[in-house]
Order: sequence, then C-alpha cells, then structure tokens
Amino acid sequence: MSNSEIAVTGLRKTFGDKVVLDGIDFEVAAGSVFSLLGPNGAGKTTTVNILATLMKADAGTVRVAGHDVAAETKAVRAAIGVTGQFAAVDEPLTGRENLQLMADLKRVRPSAQVVDGLLERFDLVESAGKAASTYSGGMRRKLDLAMTLVGSPRIIFLDEPTTGLDPRSRRTMWDIVRELVAEGTTIFLTTQYLEEADQLADRIAVLDQGRLVAQGTPEELKRLVPGTHVRLRFADPGDLETAERVLDGATRDNQELTLRVPSDGKSRSLRELLDKLDEHTIDAEEFSVHTPDLDDVFLALTGHASTEVIAK
Repeated sequence: MSNSEIAVTGLRKTFGDKVVLDGIDFEVAAGSVFSLLGPNGAGKTTTVNILATLMKADAGTVRVAGHDVAAETKAVRAAIGVTGQFAAVDEPLTGRENLQLMADLKRVRPSAQVVDGLLERFDLVESAGKAASTYSGGMRRKLDLAMTLVGSPRIIFLDEPTTGLDPRSRRTMWDIVRELVAEGTTIFLTTQYLEEADQLADRIAVLDQGRLVAQGTPEELKRLVPGTHVRLRFADPGDLETAERVLDGATRDNQELTLRVPSDGKSRSLRELLDKLDEHTIDAEEFSVHTPDLDDVFLALTGHASTEVIAK
C-alpha cells in the first residue's frame, strides 16, 4: 500500500509471561478509517499505545506518518492525536480553558481563532464557560476529541471513543469521524461495538488473544462466513414452486412466497441465478442479497461469542 500512513510488521508485546500481541501485521491507507475490532483484553489499547509512542514494542517495526515510532518519536508525536476510552479533560477548567491550554502547549497560533472554531464545530459554545466537571459524558468526550484536533493532526487514534455513550452521542461522534475523514484525516479506531466498525471503517482487522484472525473491508469479512444468501419473493405460487425446483439448495416459505438460495453474493453467481430464472420464464417480484453481520463474523473467526463485543 504505497499511500499507507501506518505500517506495522511483526509487532510483538508481552507483559511478564502473557503474550499480548503475537506478531501482528497491518497497513492503514491515508484518509481512511481503519478499525481494530476485538473484545476487552485482546490487545487493542496496547496496539494504540505502541503506535502513539506511549509504549515500546518488544519486536517488530512500526512506521507512523512515514516515521519509525522507536527512532523518530518526536516526529510521530507531531503528526498524531490520541483520544482514549476516558476523556482526558482537566475537570476544574472550563471547556474553553481546556482547549486554550492545549493550544498553548502545541504553540498553535492564532489560538483564540482555533479555540472558537473547535467550540463551534463540536457544539460546545454554550457550555464553553462552564467547568468540564459539569459536562455530560457525551460532552466530555466531544471536548476530548476537540482537544485532540488542536494542531490539526493528520492521524488520529480513537481508542474506544464511544464506550459508555448514549446512542445519540455515539452517532454525533460518528458524524464527526466521517467529517474528519472527508477532510483527509486518517483515523485508527479501536472499538468493541460491531455496529460502529461496520458503520465507519473502510477496513477492519479482528484481533483475538493477541493475533489478527482476519482483515478486510466489512463486506469482505462478512463474505468469509457461510450464510450469505439470495432472497427472492414471488407474486405467483406456481413461480415459487418452479424456482425451488430449478435453483440448487433453495428453501421456500409458502406463507411469504419467498425463496432463500445459498450464494456467495458475487456478481457472476447472481447473474447465473437470474439467467436460470429467465430460462424457465420465472419472474421474481423482489430480489435481495443478505450477508451475515459482523457479529456472525466475530463468532466464526474467534470460535467464541464474546460477551464483551457488543452488537448494538
């Protein structure tokens, strides 16, 4: 991947005799959302800490924004922003003061203009003068992300950014992530919310017990799991009966007048199926392809249903 912003090869990390990362490899394209998906304890936060120069790897090479994280720590830090699971805001300070402090630390000028712009972008203007300790969880998380954006980092690490948020706040965060990517920012997202990875990620890597068990687009991962099928609905019971006879492995629902046909969902097999219906002059009212969701993928890939990986 020539335009990769993050390149990781053979990354290993152990704590005592516990292997947390067991030689993982992945790349993240510029201007994309890469999601590392896995249950608690899978090694997601450890991966972020190493990529963000907060922890040293035991083995492997990691390049972020073109720089080696071990040898060029300062250059990496200048290119990234990090938001953790718990908002790292200074509670006694107001929202505006938190942002101003960050602007001063990063020597951003003109700081007042940057602070005002971020307060507006994150819908925090009205609460800008209130202490962060009075903020709701969603507001605190928004302020934390706003602080991360001071200095316009080209790569942002979001480590489980919506954990504990209500659905509305979570969707607000999703909208902000999409806006950032549209502006060219690269997002590295760790999450235990399957729906979140499905909604946001261009590519997903599934981490389980320190190993990457699969990588791909959400659609590619879903295709790894048996269960993809074509659903056909008919207006005429005679057509339903004929279609069941001519299509391999089809199962019908007489009440709904539908047929479920196993398929890999690829264009060639869909074309073959439609050609077969044409041959027998069978007309389907509705035609749709159904794939397994990421919940099915996680279960199939890891061999266990993790109660910590949340579907909704």
